[in-house]
Amino acid sequence: MASAGRVCHHTLITAMSASGELALEPLITCRLCLGEHSRDMMMSLQECSCLFCTQCLKQYVQLAVQEGFGSPITCPDMECLHRGILQEAEIASLIPDDQLRLYERLKFEREVHLDPHRTWCPASACQAVCRVELNDSGNPVSVVCQACHLTFCSSCKSVWHPESSCQENQSITASTKNGIPINPDPEAPIKQCPVCRIYIERNEGCAQMMCKNCKHTFCWYCLHNLDNDIFLRHYDKGPCRNKLGHSRASVMWNRTQVVGILVGLGIIALVTSPLLLLASPCIICCVCKSCRGKKKKHEPPTT
Repeated sequence: MASAGRVCHHTLITAMSASGELALEPLITCRLCLGEHSRDMMMSLQECSCLFCTQCLKQYVQLAVQEGFGSPITCPDMECLHRGILQEAEIASLIPDDQLRLYERLKFEREVHLDPHRTWCPASACQAVCRVELNDSGNPVSVVCQACHLTFCSSCKSVWHPESSCQENQSITASTKNGIPINPDPEAPIKQCPVCRIYIERNEGCAQMMCKNCKHTFCWYCLHNLDNDIFLRHYDKGPCRNKLGHSRASVMWNRTQVVGILVGLGIIALVTSPLLLLASPCIICCVCKSCRGKKKKHEPPTT
């Protein structure tokens, strides 16, 4: 049986049968907490029939709503062959109303973001959903917001620029310093991700930001790419110097940890390389013997 819940035949509880006699009722093991519960404390998923205790499912769904950003919530059992998706009725029965409203809002935002025929109005005071009329050439088109009547580009979300490309328009409208685009208001609480253009709000924390939608890492103040800056050298010089939000000691400790991890991986590679070289003849010999054995097994018998 491929379901997550399995019956434990060694642990039994007594229950009163219909005839008044004592009967044995098996306990079911939850694959999340590994606890054994009676059937009335378990919940079966509609799509894949996997069994989990209701308390574990509640915690799992609540965490998935907070960290899933509106994406479908799948069966928590990694060995589930069906990879069932929880239905909205199941989700509604496991989380409070405020979290359900949050999930519905995040789900709607995700659907709009993935829909090529819909997009958000870039005006921060509007945020209406606009219809995008795509053309056959695949080039950006103008989009008119029916709420605030703003006409903007479907690709870069800037004011419609029919005479220039998106890159040319951004290079004109954005001031630069040393080739790094500078946002007109570095302290703005809401900005767009430089890659996917989704809106991000920063209310606390350091200036190193990671977009939850596309996982792009960038500097909040100047939108500089930090995907490959593991040592955060960006905050050692330039307009964002010492604006990371952490103390100098904290930054140095982070760099020490990164260096330690890299050195440790290097030592492991140096130690294991000679061992792999010495063991390679034995590995090749075992593979060859296995291949010869399979070949002899499939050869027709000689008469």
